[in-house]
Amino acid sequence: MFTGLVQGTGMVRGAELRDGDLRLAIEATVLATPPALGDSISVNGVCLTVVEIEGARLSFDLSRETLDRSTLGGLRERDLVNLEAALRVGDALGGHMVSGHVDGIATVVAIEPDARAQRWFFKLPPELMRFIAPKGSICIDGVSLTVNGVGADGFDVALIPHTLAVTTFGVRAAGDRVNVEVDLVARYLDRLLAARGVQP
Repeated sequence: MFTGLVQGTGMVRGAELRDGDLRLAIEATVLATPPALGDSISVNGVCLTVVEIEGARLSFDLSRETLDRSTLGGLRERDLVNLEAALRVGDALGGHMVSGHVDGIATVVAIEPDARAQRWFFKLPPELMRFIAPKGSICIDGVSLTVNGVGADGFDVALIPHTLAVTTFGVRAAGDRVNVEVDLVARYLDRLLAARGVQP
């Protein structure tokens, strides 16, 4: 489990195709505690397992499911990614409960100034829109955010200067694709209602 409070950005140092899946290498100096083999790390919101360590360089194997569901297959050398180590017992929960299991991909539609902050607008696939509620939680590229407004096919959030400075949002632009994980409670409630034959 994660909180969506990104510890900083890492840099892609390699992306190697291997028999239909991918080995991804990332320079991860921002993590407070040196990771060990088998540790879970959130990379742009996707929970990945450390399979190799060379100094500050961590390697991960990405399955075809991960490549189909997320934007990680499009990463290239020197791209920046958001990083967060998994929660440990006693850690503060400052964001919201995030599993690292991406539900889909959204597109940045527009970015507008909002005093010292910025208002970001996203378009989301229709099948995920029912999970989005005003003032609810959402995880975008591993960052825990609060939904401001909800439209017919998208939503918007406000990003403060600190978030823009310490995450990959600072290098994003309209047209970019991002990973989205909807609120865990909404996801499970929807599944329970469907199992009982209740239409959401």
